Amino acid sequence: MVGKSSKIQQNLKIALKKLSMVKTWQLILILLPLLFITATFMRFDHIKMVELKEAVVKADEGGNDAEISRTLEELKKFTRTHTVINVVERNGESYVTFGTGPLYLEKQYLRKTGEILEQAAANPPSDDNPNGNVYAAAMSVCQPQAQANGWAWNDPNYINCYMTEINKFPTSEKIEDEYVVALPDTTLYRFDFASPMWTPTLSGLFTIICLVLIVIIIIKFIIWLFIRIAILIVRITKK
Repeated sequence: MVGKSSKIQQNLKIALKKLSMVKTWQLILILLPLLFITATFMRFDHIKMVELKEAVVKADEGGNDAEISRTLEELKKFTRTHTVINVVERNGESYVTFGTGPLYLEKQYLRKTGEILEQAAANPPSDDNPNGNVYAAAMSVCQPQAQANGWAWNDPNYINCYMTEINKFPTSEKIEDEYVVALPDTTLYRFDFASPMWTPTLSGLFTIICLVLIVIIIIKFIIWLFIRIAILIVRITKK
């Protein structure tokens, strides 16, 4: 029994020695710079996404619909072919997401809303509104304020004034359908492109390498721990 226990203990020691030929700390030393390289490539992808996102905002401010469509398409294509990790804020809380986060074409929405309001004021949908042309009435109130404060026709303050005045008039269901539903849907001017958790890019390649090394390190530690426990059990049994 003693001879058999000694042989088992010797075999376990040999296995431990072979495993220790590749040091865990050596793997960790290899892993650390790889983690830095991976984080660097992910940072480059994030910076590129931010640049494309800013290009969309700039195009929105410029008012060129064709340029807005082009920059949106570039942003969507890049985000869907790269792993983009982003920190966004919602309701006062920050959280990590894969993608661009919410993007609003505020200027385009205001331009479209302003055009609709101007057109409605000049050409009311029907003549059966008991309140008359409510858009023209709202304009008569808001235009002097716009001139005094330097608001453009598509300024948010001008739009808010316009809608506040319109909402003061009681409307029937028919009139509400004609006037309120005609305003553009805000969801059409909101974008949030999602990014895949892994893509075959440089950052994705180095991520796989790092994960493989981490798994190897964990397995080595588990095996080393198991062998140590086995040796301890053999010693106790031997006694």
